[in-house]
Amino acid sequence: MSGWDEGAVFYSDQAQFPRGGGDPDHASLTRHAALRKFKEFIRGFSGEKGEFRYRESLVHNPDHLTIAMEDMNSFDADVADKIRKLPADYLPLLETAAAEVLASLRSKIASETGEMEEPVTGDVQIFLSSKENPVSMRSIGAEYMSKLVKIAGITIAASRVKAKATYVTLLCKNCKNIKTVACRPGLGGAIVPRSCDHVPQPGEEPCPLDPWIVAPDKSKYVDLQTLKLQENPEDVPTGELPRNMLLSVDRHLVQSVVPGTRLTVIGIYSVFQASATQKGAVGVKQPYIRVVGMEQTREMNTNGPSTFTLDEELEFKEFAQRPDAYAKLCSMIGPSIYGHSDVKKAIACLLFGGSKKRLPDGVRLRGDTHVLLLGDPSTAKSQFLKFVEKTAPIAVYTSGKGSSAAGLTASVIRESSSREFYLEGGAMVLADGGVVCIDEFDKMRPEDRVAIHEAMEQQTISIAKAGITTVLNSRTSVLAAANPPSGRYDDLKTAQDNIDLQTTILSRFDLIFIVKDVRLYEQDKLIASHIIKVHASGAAAAKPDDSIEGENWLKRYIEYCRGSCQPRLSEKAAEMLQNKYVEIRQRMRQQAHETGRSSAVPITVRQLEAIIRLSEALAKMRLTSVATQEHVEEAFRLFNVSTMDAARSGINEHLNLTPEIANEIKQAETQIKRRMGIGSHISERRLIDDLTRMGLNESIIRRALLIMHQRDEVEYKRERHIIVRKA
Repeated sequence: MSGWDEGAVFYSDQAQFPRGGGDPDHASLTRHAALRKFKEFIRGFSGEKGEFRYRESLVHNPDHLTIAMEDMNSFDADVADKIRKLPADYLPLLETAAAEVLASLRSKIASETGEMEEPVTGDVQIFLSSKENPVSMRSIGAEYMSKLVKIAGITIAASRVKAKATYVTLLCKNCKNIKTVACRPGLGGAIVPRSCDHVPQPGEEPCPLDPWIVAPDKSKYVDLQTLKLQENPEDVPTGELPRNMLLSVDRHLVQSVVPGTRLTVIGIYSVFQASATQKGAVGVKQPYIRVVGMEQTREMNTNGPSTFTLDEELEFKEFAQRPDAYAKLCSMIGPSIYGHSDVKKAIACLLFGGSKKRLPDGVRLRGDTHVLLLGDPSTAKSQFLKFVEKTAPIAVYTSGKGSSAAGLTASVIRESSSREFYLEGGAMVLADGGVVCIDEFDKMRPEDRVAIHEAMEQQTISIAKAGITTVLNSRTSVLAAANPPSGRYDDLKTAQDNIDLQTTILSRFDLIFIVKDVRLYEQDKLIASHIIKVHASGAAAAKPDDSIEGENWLKRYIEYCRGSCQPRLSEKAAEMLQNKYVEIRQRMRQQAHETGRSSAVPITVRQLEAIIRLSEALAKMRLTSVATQEHVEEAFRLFNVSTMDAARSGINEHLNLTPEIANEIKQAETQIKRRMGIGSHISERRLIDDLTRMGLNESIIRRALLIMHQRDEVEYKRERHIIVRKA
């Protein structure tokens, strides 16, 4: 009988609250006691510094309050346990307690009559937050029913906001009696009684069964929205389809999330009857989670370095100070791939990324670098893509043939139950803040490739379909791999014919690498021995001798650098950059003037921005906040070996020929014309064999054919096997 003489009103609660399975400890916490505990907690809980954090928070934001489960645990473990086990019963009490505390914190105000009155306070919505680990969506089963669960995933769809009644006012058709019925929270409905409780007077006809009509204008409503949460791509077991879970959010949480956001939610696992029309067992219900707290995970701005331990931060900073940090990072990229050092450096820049900038007029400049690898088969292009997919903090891997425009950007889907349209984000939206790897880029249909244009430069995806007009974020880097149209890179062709992509998409790539399979005796021996070693030992031949452990360390380091460092150009570096850019444009103009045609890879302002981004990424690897001249020089070197090289590649030999060779080519041309009448066709092999018998050199004949093809005098058919002479 503790607390008997406190001067409180004592009462016996006759089965008004479910007792926990006859256990005397459980029965000790009544509804009233719980309410008192909650009020005490909100009013009196003080943090480590002695501040009353919940009381302060209530005064500043009177409509919602976020409570950490850890604080509740340290205040009273019993109550916290009750909230975990029976959240549906205790959360409304917590909200009542918060509203009462808020009313007591407000000072009284004078009414019109001059008397002091209690201030009117609205409802307070309680959010819960917890530091425990999320549960996998696949492991949530019947044992979690009506308990608190915490899950993580990506939102793939959000419905429009509906109004949900909390109290329904019913009106009897016969006697106009009014009754208020409470609605179950979440997606549950109200239970309407069958009969009216009005006692008929003598002579009055009794109320029939089901006499109630709902009076919608007298009911109370709150906002409700349903979301679809899909498990994170990295948690899905191989070969399985990702699962999704229905969430219902209400009041202040409504419309706080767009599709594509990564969330961690705490909620009550509950069920609802899917629809009245559905055939099937009465007892089978659809599960959903009623959200009572959510936080957006891994947004670049919200989590600073807080998720990293101090030791890790120190280790990262120490590593960044090492003189060989850049070389070390590049050696960690694709350790099982031999050679390709420049490609590895470019991929390092892509993983770290430049700095995003918001201009005062609201324009966003992207900070992500895009890289295109173009070249022969078996030059480890897809291997690089697979490595990046594993290493980048967020990554999506797709192949060109298997992805459509809607699958890359976003599709509009009609929901089966409510028949309304909603958006589902595609690969570019789900990889927001990460990397999209697109293999077989050249095999994509052109109309699908156009869908990526906007995502690559403006970093948004706009959609106007089926009455939905919206803009989704897709702040991603793109790493694409492609083969030239003829399968191999052909040195006898011009750059235009080899890079068979439109200028519009090429100018959006910061670095374009032409990866050739060069046949050199020494190099072939080294590559062969490397590959045999990898296969024989089952691990990378060159093991890093440091204590730095592989992929996971690199992943953490990239995440840390991206979150904590946003470098800018120094003045000297900016000046140097300006001069170099003008010089490159000059050279390109000169080349175009000499050859009479523009280069396959355009050099535009975008390429200048690309070099700025590369310099920033190089500075970010070192965790310095200023990109210096040496960073700019290295960025220029990378740009030169990739994009400039691609722009200069292919044949320009026939422009600077010696007179003898020019003469031989002329002869070969006349022989070809003699051999082929206009409109006739012949196999290329046979033509070359015939002419070599006449004593002409094979390379000269090929060159002559190429020049004739450029002048449009001959054309190739059947994959270049047959030559047709045109008029």
